[in-house]
Amino acid sequence: MTATVPPEGPITDPAGRVELPPATRLPDHRFVNDDLLPVPVARRQWTTYNFVALWIGMAHCIPSWTLASGLVALGMDWKQAVLTIALANVIVLLPMLLTGHAGPKYGIPFPILARASFGIRGANLPAMVRAAVACCWFGIQTWIGGQGIFVLLGKIFGGWGDASEVGGYPWTLWLCFVIFWALELAIIHRGMEALRRFENWAAPFVLVGAVVLLVWIANKAGGFGPLLHEPSKVGWGVDFWKVFFPGLMGMIGFWSTLSLNIPDFTRFGKGQRAQVWGQTLGLPTTMTAFALISVLVTAGSQKVYGAAIWDPVELAAKTDNVFGLLFALVTVFVATISVNIAANVVSPAYDLANLAPKVINFRRGALITGVVGVLVMPWKLTSTPELYIFTWLGVVGGLLGTIAGILIADYWIIRRTVLHLPDLYLAGGGYWYAAGWNWRAVAAFAVGGALAVGGSYSTLDAKGDKAGPFPTDGIIPLLKPLADYGWAVGLGVSLVVYVVLMAGRRRG
Repeated sequence: MTATVPPEGPITDPAGRVELPPATRLPDHRFVNDDLLPVPVARRQWTTYNFVALWIGMAHCIPSWTLASGLVALGMDWKQAVLTIALANVIVLLPMLLTGHAGPKYGIPFPILARASFGIRGANLPAMVRAAVACCWFGIQTWIGGQGIFVLLGKIFGGWGDASEVGGYPWTLWLCFVIFWALELAIIHRGMEALRRFENWAAPFVLVGAVVLLVWIANKAGGFGPLLHEPSKVGWGVDFWKVFFPGLMGMIGFWSTLSLNIPDFTRFGKGQRAQVWGQTLGLPTTMTAFALISVLVTAGSQKVYGAAIWDPVELAAKTDNVFGLLFALVTVFVATISVNIAANVVSPAYDLANLAPKVINFRRGALITGVVGVLVMPWKLTSTPELYIFTWLGVVGGLLGTIAGILIADYWIIRRTVLHLPDLYLAGGGYWYAAGWNWRAVAAFAVGGALAVGGSYSTLDAKGDKAGPFPTDGIIPLLKPLADYGWAVGLGVSLVVYVVLMAGRRRG
């Protein structure tokens, strides 16, 4: 099938937003469906408030809590933990804004933007990496939600933890996990409109739950004073930096997922001002405030119970008040579902649709995500803070930072934010490269990824056991010194390598 591409230039409005020319004919249905086409300018209506609300909703979740409280469990005091998280979110905001720029301008999702650098077929490489990470996060969130139901219901009714074990866990925990997973899929099946209505009230409800937990632990600790004066176990010397740098990269790695697929949301933005101000006001401030609450609560648990309890569900289960347990149960349920579907379903749904547009639409992609999220065995990824922060988030951050470097280099340095929309959907167009693959982007990804995660290693947990699947001296021992800086290494190296390899090539 041949393509007819109109000679006229792109259609723009006063805000600089671009639409496909109406005469454009798409040449091959293998590369497009309705979910992957640019959002029409008339439907790009998200305001600054909508983006702020999006980040408020996504930040108030149990894994966000465990990020901050996990740093306290590893020896930081509240000031060190909050500083680490605040700095990480300011750093990750920059690539978030840079990749988000293409959303309101062109109305395209992440996998379509990736076609400009990786090629129309090659875009499936970064899309599948991002989808795999999202599926893992979906499984992690679902496991945490199932654990919350198990712990809190067990506290209310008793005896749940004494059930016979299957695979090392009580069968009642597996039952809670399956029930929670089924509830999420039921909501997904009802569509995005039902989800949006659910999100409208979920975020403030979860915030109230976090504040209630803070007030409760402060009361048991004798006020906020003991929480604020809990000393650091790592000080400000060498021991601090050993936790700080991998912790910082882990915090960046947490939102490096969204720094790639943020165009999935900004494509609905009214303009650049809406996405820039919305993300700037929403991400660093919300995450820092939520981190402050979580580290204070964890510090309070250290004072009250003699050990830092970094899991809010485990901490909430310490109360004997039935109403408090029920409130905590509902809070965990609402928090996990509201964040999980928004942060971990939207991206793989688009990514899987890009893989096979004729077969997979947005809803089918979301359902596939739910199934894969179980197969990755998420219960192993959150077993210890060492594994969660150093190994899992470090490796994820390194790989996704590598992709972000290529996207930013292509869109901002090589193309100066100018894309030819029809070619993003055309075989043989400007982004076809060699059989749909741009070997330069693949090479930059391979080099950046190898340096970013090649030295990844397993830490030791409190018992002296390996906290991760890698050798303790690193996958490639020579690269071990880079492992604690995976995100920065991946982004910087891939950006430079891609620009060098693309030098002299005519812009598409």
